[in-house]
Amino acid sequence: MYFIVVKFQVKPEFTDSFMERVADYTQKTRAEAGNLWFDWSISVENPNEFVLVEAFRDDEAAAAHVNSAHFTEGLDAMRPVLVATPKIVSRKVDGEGWDDMGELKID
Repeated sequence: MYFIVVKFQVKPEFTDSFMERVADYTQKTRAEAGNLWFDWSISVENPNEFVLVEAFRDDEAAAAHVNSAHFTEGLDAMRPVLVATPKIVSRKVDGEGWDDMGELKID
C-alpha cells in the first residue's frame, strides 16, 4: 500500500474555511476504489497546520488518484490559501491497513 502524510500550512484567515475548501476533493478521493483512507487533522501545536493521512491499495490506485481530475481540482483549490509548499512523506509499505500497536495493547 502507499502510505502518505502531508502537512499543509494555511494562511490564518483561511483556517476556518479550509475544510470546506477541500470537502469535494476529500469526498471524491474517499470514493476512489483504491483509497483505503483519507483523513484530515489539525495540528495541536499550530492551528494553521492541517495534516492529511492517506493510503492507497497499490501502484495502480495511487496512479489513478494523482491522475484524476479531482486531484488537480483539489490542489488548485488549496494553492491560493497556502503559506508554503506542503511537506510530504510518501512511502510504499507492506500491509493493507492499520495494525494494532503491540506496545500499548488494551485488553
